[in-house]
Amino acid sequence: MSKQIQAIRGMNDCLPEQSGLWQWAEKAIREVVASYGYQEVRTPIVESTDLFKRSIGEVTDIVEKEMYTFADRNDDSLTLRPEGTASVVRAGNEHGLLYNQQQRLWYLGPMFRHERPQKGRYRQFHQFGVEVFGLAGPDIDAEVIALSARLWKKFGISEQVTLELNSLGSNEARETYRKALVEFLLARKEHLDEDSLRRLESNPLRVLDSKNPQVQAAITDAPSLIDYLDAESKEHFHALCERLDALGIQYRVNPRLVRGLDYYNRTVFEWVTDSLGAQGTVCAGGRYDGLVEQLGGKSTQGVGFAIGMERLVLMLQASGAEEFVASPVDVYVTAMGNEVELYALKIAESLRDVMPTLRVQTHFGGGNFKKQMKRADKSAARVALVLGETEQQDAQVSIKFLREDKPQIRIARSELESTLVELFSL
Repeated sequence: MSKQIQAIRGMNDCLPEQSGLWQWAEKAIREVVASYGYQEVRTPIVESTDLFKRSIGEVTDIVEKEMYTFADRNDDSLTLRPEGTASVVRAGNEHGLLYNQQQRLWYLGPMFRHERPQKGRYRQFHQFGVEVFGLAGPDIDAEVIALSARLWKKFGISEQVTLELNSLGSNEARETYRKALVEFLLARKEHLDEDSLRRLESNPLRVLDSKNPQVQAAITDAPSLIDYLDAESKEHFHALCERLDALGIQYRVNPRLVRGLDYYNRTVFEWVTDSLGAQGTVCAGGRYDGLVEQLGGKSTQGVGFAIGMERLVLMLQASGAEEFVASPVDVYVTAMGNEVELYALKIAESLRDVMPTLRVQTHFGGGNFKKQMKRADKSAARVALVLGETEQQDAQVSIKFLREDKPQIRIARSELESTLVELFSL
């Protein structure tokens, strides 16, 4: 026997018993973004490596350690996309969607990072994100955050997430702060771990994001970025907070929130939760006004966020959202006897013609009444259509209720569609 091939570590299958919840979540997402007038964009999963080096930053963990990069047959360096924003900007630049225009876009798809797999964090993972271009004010920042807050309401998990907010200011203000932070950290160098020492040289703001308790203790009195904000960024941040207050969206200002990618400026935010154990981020984003120009386009403001779908699905499972997921089958059609199979087949196809949203599954493979009812029950259908020679001869259909304590009924074939419409409120 040949050796069984298994999935690559950190790249998981989504099995039928799990896919229903994924589809439910994706449907809810599509409904929410549509209610804000956002449009979908789909980009390739493979991009030029240079796209991510220029956008994310060559000295970030993603580029240095985590990207799946390879040379193709033309010796071009290609990378499986590790995040969605850079690809959306590249597509917008390439197709002339961004300059002097306003775009509200969203995407949903797989991303790839070679990191240690853990619960809710895999090497192939999925992200939903929104990206808005051409709007500079705090009003669009507030809308993007409000959209994410509406998703938590839709999913019934608003009480499980907390919004953290900060401003990185302008590039000039951040550079001034960077110098002050480096000076502070150098004076406490002996308390920094290996990872923080490496970041001290490349991206010192990320030291603030360290999860090491020893490092956190050493940087308790670190200078705060908010104290270094330029006047315009302070005004922008204050106006954003005003709008969130007006909308009743609660938040906590976190001066240590810096985000891990180089392209952010001004507004940054995260939705965090402790419902999955240790506190973790389920949604993160912010403003990136220089990225479009950095990737070869003309100066265009941008703001957006991304949600890790695996972590979201785990939260939905923990909150009992699976009860809202519809059964994969509504009606199971049985046929008692070979001569009745054609009658059953025609009824099933007729139902799909007249009632396209009804999920109809037809029994195949024969078997007695007990076997067919066992299959019907396993399908999770609400009702079974029991068709035998009597039903065929009299042009009738028997309906057996599988989830309700109701007696089986027999009706004329001509009444079937109207009966099912009433039963399923179609």
